[in-house]
Amino acid sequence: MKIKVKVAEQRRQRLEINTPLIRLDAALKLASAVSTGGQAKFVIQEGLVRVNGEVCTQRGKKLRDGDIFTFERSTYEVRQCT
Repeated sequence: MKIKVKVAEQRRQRLEINTPLIRLDAALKLASAVSTGGQAKFVIQEGLVRVNGEVCTQRGKKLRDGDIFTFERSTYEVRQCT
C-alpha cells in the first residue's frame, strides 16, 4: 500500500522593522507568533525556534535585515524598512 503525503508549501512572511536589529523574543511577538514575552521565552528556551536554519535558545539573539527565523511551520524574514 502506498501512502501519499501532501506537504503544504511553506511561505516566508516579511517582518518589517524600522531599526537596525530586533531581539528574537520581540520578533516573535511582533510577528504574532506568540502572545506574550513569557511565551516567547518558553518556546526559545525549549529549542522550538530556528534562526537561519539552526536551533536558537538565546532569547536575546539579535536579528538583522535578511535573517530568517522559523517557529511552528511559519517562516519569517526580517527586513529593515528605510
